Amino acid sequence: MKPSKRSSPSSTFDDFPAAKNSRQSPPADAAGAATTSSSTSTSASPEQESRIIRLLTLLLHCAESIALDNLSYALTLLPEISSLSSPFGSSPERVAAYFADALHARILSSFLGTYSPLSLKPLTLTLTRRISRSFQFLNSISPLLKFSHFTSNQAIFQALASHDRVHILDLDIMHGLQWPGLFNILSSRARPIQSIRITGIGPAADILDSTGRSLADFAAGLRIPFDFTPIEGKISDLTDLTPFRPSDPSEAIVVHWTQHCLYDVTGSDLAAAQILKSIRPNIVTVVEQDLGHGGDFLCRFVEALHYYSALFDAIGDGGGGGEERWEVERGVLGGEIRNIVAVGGPKRTGEVRVERWGDELRRLGFRQVSLAGSPAAQASLLLGMVPWKGYTLVEEGGRLKLGWKDLSLLTASAWRPAASAGVGEGGGGEEWDTSDSLVV
Repeated sequence: MKPSKRSSPSSTFDDFPAAKNSRQSPPADAAGAATTSSSTSTSASPEQESRIIRLLTLLLHCAESIALDNLSYALTLLPEISSLSSPFGSSPERVAAYFADALHARILSSFLGTYSPLSLKPLTLTLTRRISRSFQFLNSISPLLKFSHFTSNQAIFQALASHDRVHILDLDIMHGLQWPGLFNILSSRARPIQSIRITGIGPAADILDSTGRSLADFAAGLRIPFDFTPIEGKISDLTDLTPFRPSDPSEAIVVHWTQHCLYDVTGSDLAAAQILKSIRPNIVTVVEQDLGHGGDFLCRFVEALHYYSALFDAIGDGGGGGEERWEVERGVLGGEIRNIVAVGGPKRTGEVRVERWGDELRRLGFRQVSLAGSPAAQASLLLGMVPWKGYTLVEEGGRLKLGWKDLSLLTASAWRPAASAGVGEGGGGEEWDTSDSLVV
């Protein structure tokens, strides 16, 4: 349940993962805690616990003041928040440091009256490279991206059972870390894949070119005919959809999107949705953050604080300290927090936004394909192989949810055009079972 504007800090801070987990966190020396984890001790000192409670209370007081347009008072709270938080401290201290930065940006933009909407600015090459590097570190210290890759690839593999050729449209390809895994399982089929085409969309041409070369080298090693088309921009920029209409009936069209809040991937959501409807891909795989961006500022802030407190705790437990975790928190999570809190999300055009792409795909005439069975088994196998404990996997109505302890972080789903849903699989009815949720 989301609190209303009348919710008080004293009634809400105990619900945060940061507050709960502070009881398992040692006192952290901000000057030297870059190599420590919030889980290195079984309990926190009373002083540390009191410090975290005070920190969360101040954050919520500041957010409430901003929601009430009492910006001057909110600004007076930031120095103490900054003194109690640190990007090199315990999990609650680290997440608070990035929320303090986001609140400061929100206050300044509110004074200026420019926070809604802000103009879209293209990412610089330096920033794009830093973001790309941070996502690579995220892949190495947590199973979040691996979960996206494993589940989506298995759903795609099953959808291609009767197809010899595939054209993949990746809405935010970055380094294309997902696709070598798909190449491997496709090359192992009894009926070999004849060709793979990938159209990779991204914000920087040089990274796209590098990604294309790496994927081409990998495909060549498996003797798979491969073609890569880079598109610098967003899916809503596409004007010619001819390349996505297969001339060969054995070619399947696949669309994949792993979402994040760091920058705007689609451009106009409405235009992107219409393009997906027009292309009518054989399958669409989507991995969404279980984090809403709607509602008023205070509701959005509280939900984001819940979410990122859990996420920082998960990365602290899984990846330990060091440069990699700091790069992920600074380069990915901190930027997402700033976008959500300061400007309401990665879209800054003032357009109508799609809150849940699964719901939007259903509205466009797509039907859900169940990820129970093999995709769920693959995701469970993944979590069994990684060293990080505390992650949970739930199958719910055909979707897979990856969580940290009791909070869902990501939801993976797969979709087909309604006319083709069920073809070759018995047909008729929804393609997902309605059995009780299974915690793996």
